[in-house]
Amino acid sequence: MGHKYLLLAFCLWALTCLLLPASSNGVVRINLKKRPLDLQSITAAKMARKKSGESVKGMYNYLGSSDEVTVPLKNYLDAQYYGQIGVGTPPQNFTVIFDTGSSNLWVPSSKCFFSIACYFHSKYKSTKSTSYSKIGKSCEINYGSGSISGFFSQDSVEVGDLAVKNQIFIEATREGSLAFLLAKFDGILGLGFQEISVGDAVPVWYNMLRQNVVDDDVFSFWFNRDPNAKEGGEIVFGGVDPKHYKGKHTYVPVTKKGYWQFDMGDFLIGNHSTGICEGGCAAIVDSGTSLLVGPTPVITEINHAIGAEGFVNAECKQVVTQYGDLIWDLLVSGVTPNKVCSQIGLCLFNRARSVIRSVVERENMNGSLPRDDLLCTACEMTVIWIQTQLRQKGTKDKVLQYVNELCDNLPSPSAEAVIECEKISNMPNITFTIGEKPFTLTPEQYILRTGEGLSTICISGFMALDVPAPRGPLWILGDVFMGVYHTVFDFGDLQLGFAEAA
Repeated sequence: MGHKYLLLAFCLWALTCLLLPASSNGVVRINLKKRPLDLQSITAAKMARKKSGESVKGMYNYLGSSDEVTVPLKNYLDAQYYGQIGVGTPPQNFTVIFDTGSSNLWVPSSKCFFSIACYFHSKYKSTKSTSYSKIGKSCEINYGSGSISGFFSQDSVEVGDLAVKNQIFIEATREGSLAFLLAKFDGILGLGFQEISVGDAVPVWYNMLRQNVVDDDVFSFWFNRDPNAKEGGEIVFGGVDPKHYKGKHTYVPVTKKGYWQFDMGDFLIGNHSTGICEGGCAAIVDSGTSLLVGPTPVITEINHAIGAEGFVNAECKQVVTQYGDLIWDLLVSGVTPNKVCSQIGLCLFNRARSVIRSVVERENMNGSLPRDDLLCTACEMTVIWIQTQLRQKGTKDKVLQYVNELCDNLPSPSAEAVIECEKISNMPNITFTIGEKPFTLTPEQYILRTGEGLSTICISGFMALDVPAPRGPLWILGDVFMGVYHTVFDFGDLQLGFAEAA
């Protein structure tokens, strides 16, 4: 794999790990703009990674102008969407990610002296705002690509042409990762529930409703995935624009407040069920996550099906070679899948493990897990894979050969899932079952392309991550999914709506 391919794969992985015009009649529209690939920023990210080993979230953003009363946003690599808000009176402008996977608003503080990242971004100066109120309580937020810490303050916030008064937010005084140094966004505006808000701070969206600045208690996202489009999409606060979707939305209830979480049904690769979600899987819709994130065993099957490059996992191959026949026989005889590995002595406990540790997690722990634990994890993945193939009525030899090949496609620690662009037409569709209806992604929709001609690079839109219990296992439907399906976040009726994007 060439350095160019590894580099782009790293950038897309890093984008994911962190973590949107006119207004009238209580509806606020926030436009999104497109931005072509910036190779200089990617080169900078590679240099930073070599020096520190840390990851980078979003790295480029440009805010244009508009004749309408709008907040224009940019789309970087179909992977992150940014926009501008104002904090204070008169408003001080900041570029933020509108993130349904978190609930706090934070921007860099003028009191941030010891983090280099703060010197490359706009900083909030409380002394220049006539509506500022001091709070001062310290706090910290941990994201996938780093953490920020600071203290709470209170001031007015402008979103579009709406003014939200007395909004509690965080002045960040430390940004603990190169992710924030190289990112072009200044902060994050969380659109999740207050239940996951650090310090129990009231989110901006809640205050929009309480202060009656929007008419309806819904907001909706439309992401334009057309690489040649000038407008990247739109988020509407207080309504839904019928121009942005086709047909009717399929609604499912929010099952757990915090993230926008719901129950997802069966998951198919091509026309074949993986069986992993037949009994239901917890999933969240997260506008702050670039890719589609799921449990390692299923993502590995997808990587294998689409030909994404991974790395050889020795423990996985050892389990298949030494225990594959026995696992097959136990499953055929009717042994419950979650008891197989304990029965053959690879998982030395009586109760089933609730989740499978991800390859990424193991690597990040620098191999600190005992070898027995690695074999247990490999066994659990093997059981899932063989169980899936049993549903397809394959022969033992062919199934074990297939499972052995899956070991080669386990995601690497930095998720370099690069594929050959000319093979896209032969790749399978991937289908999520939501509200008992299929939501299908074609290869053209789940593969990210950048560049032209011989310089075109193709990246898988899937990433492996195993969220631990009790919140996991958990699927995360990020921008790759939201770009295909217009999404309504219905706060009033606690439900999510999905329809084909127009």
